[in-house]
Amino acid sequence: MSTQTLAVDSIRERGFKVLTRELGAAGMVQFMQQFQSGKGDYTKERHKILGGLKVDQVVAEIRHRRSK
Repeated sequence: MSTQTLAVDSIRERGFKVLTRELGAAGMVQFMQQFQSGKGDYTKERHKILGGLKVDQVVAEIRHRRSK
């Protein structure tokens, strides 16, 4: 059966069944959590958090934290 002929709900249902069969219920949930859309404006939040940091400053901070 071609996926083009399946309704969106049918594809979703079949996908959940396959994921559950292959990953188990907990694995399916973990997989699905990776694709939930967030809320808010990522760009505004990123600018608020990072401010005017430059890439080299971020890299330096990452290296500093990893060395602890």
